[in-house]
Amino acid sequence: MHTLPDIRQLFRPVQPAINQEQVSYQEQPPSLLLSKYIYCYWQLSSRGPLAEPFTYRVVADGCIDLFFNTDTPEDFYIMGFSTTYTEFPLDNPFNYIGIRFLPAAFPLLFRIDAAELTNRFEALKAVAPALSKGLTQQVQAHQQLSSLQPLLDNYFGAILSQTFHEADSRFFDALDLILKTHGTLNLNTDLHTGISPRQLRRLFDFYIGSSPKTFSKVVRFQHILHAKPSARSLRENKLFYDAGYYDQAHFIKEFKTMYGLTPTIALR
Repeated sequence: MHTLPDIRQLFRPVQPAINQEQVSYQEQPPSLLLSKYIYCYWQLSSRGPLAEPFTYRVVADGCIDLFFNTDTPEDFYIMGFSTTYTEFPLDNPFNYIGIRFLPAAFPLLFRIDAAELTNRFEALKAVAPALSKGLTQQVQAHQQLSSLQPLLDNYFGAILSQTFHEADSRFFDALDLILKTHGTLNLNTDLHTGISPRQLRRLFDFYIGSSPKTFSKVVRFQHILHAKPSARSLRENKLFYDAGYYDQAHFIKEFKTMYGLTPTIALR
């Protein structure tokens, strides 16, 4: 049996702040028991009717999310590993609650192949019917994350206690190396795991949803977001070199693909 290593100190996925008075976004950590598996619970909601439609941008973060609209708790959705940003036009008003799993945690718990969800979001009932039904029973009649969080902690805690986790430790060694180097290591020379690149790719496809190279790109991008550099410091200090980008053009292109905006606009 091999459980997930505690990667929270190595990897803390960031989503863009919402600078709009009529829209609220909050995150709450799970119980300590679940902290290796679930990064956070989150709630995205409008404060009354909005003057204009709202589009929520989700940037690439290496995670798998479950979410639902509190008006339709029977309709849970799952969003897989994303190589790009995604935009969601939301109904007005709206109230969404979600669960963000740390990399590899969801496939480890539920034996769902992450590669089948990459760059997609699906109805959870089509992917994991029993999980969808169980979650719907937990969340009905709840409009606020504060009241729902203890129920979710108990629900996932029970699943954790009844689940046998079995995964190749060499996969976790590779995951640890990528996170400790913020995605900047040379995958051809520095990723010594004891298995062939083909075997490692197969493991990353199942547990992450993409290759070690693509996952490293997302980790590198997230490290830049977490550092919160100003556009000026990125330009003057050439921080993109330290982050493993070839040059400024490479950095801007990759950042825009994963964020949807250029660094100058996103980081100002």
